[in-house]
Amino acid sequence: MPKILNVFNKINSLRERYHRAVTGKDSLIKLIAEVEVAEQVYNSNAIENSTLTLKETEKILLQIDLDRFITEREIFEAKNLARVVLYIDKKAKERELNLEIILSLHKMLILNICDDIAGRFRKDDEYVRVGDHIAPNPKEITDRLEKMLIEYNATSHENIIKRIARLHLTFEYIHPFIDGNGRIGRVINNYLLIREGFVPINIKFIDREMYYEAFREFDQKNMTKIMEEIVAKSLTNSYHKRLAYLEDKKIITLVEYAKSNKLSHSNLINKANRQTIEAFLEKNVWKIGII
Repeated sequence: MPKILNVFNKINSLRERYHRAVTGKDSLIKLIAEVEVAEQVYNSNAIENSTLTLKETEKILLQIDLDRFITEREIFEAKNLARVVLYIDKKAKERELNLEIILSLHKMLILNICDDIAGRFRKDDEYVRVGDHIAPNPKEITDRLEKMLIEYNATSHENIIKRIARLHLTFEYIHPFIDGNGRIGRVINNYLLIREGFVPINIKFIDREMYYEAFREFDQKNMTKIMEEIVAKSLTNSYHKRLAYLEDKKIITLVEYAKSNKLSHSNLINKANRQTIEAFLEKNVWKIGII
């Protein structure tokens, strides 16, 4: 608990710096968000076993021909998720999250992939299994999701890390859709973060093992500690990245930083992973902003 509280205090400090730095720089923030879409799409789809690389995802979104055969499904998964990511950046500021919005996001995501399940929850005998976990009866989905949102809104006094972690784990436990649950769950995280004045997060494919371990911890122990660490790390990374750009710092790789300052690169990577230096991952490369 003290560890998460300390991280939360640090994030609040970064958030205050961000709000000071962002004044008058709306066009830069819009540009950062647009450039980040491909990373968001790549990581979220990769977690769900998409074979697309980041470079291929970028090419699809830019409508550039690829060097290998890609299934129509993977192309639509990339394009659809990109539309959803861009859509929530505006929508989150306009409307409180509810079941209608969750359904509309799912419809956008699954359209042209599997139209008969797009924009609706599981029904009748549509049970799904995730690992050893069998998701709840379809009849319970609506009530469980409404309770999830009520509990999230009722805990507005708690820190955002704990609230997002528990909601995300709860949503994935319910697994309300036949397909697209993980991607919609991660989109919902950002919908709520943006709505509450935080920056969006990007849960990385390289953290997938830890991410799945968080679900096992929740399923077996009803604990959210691992997911809290993932959310905290992702949120800190997102602020470090934006502040490096907004505060007009020179952005270099951590390798370059190590060489120029005669420091151990591996030691800097450890510090970056622990978030004790203001480094950030961008396109799977550790970078840092310097004055």
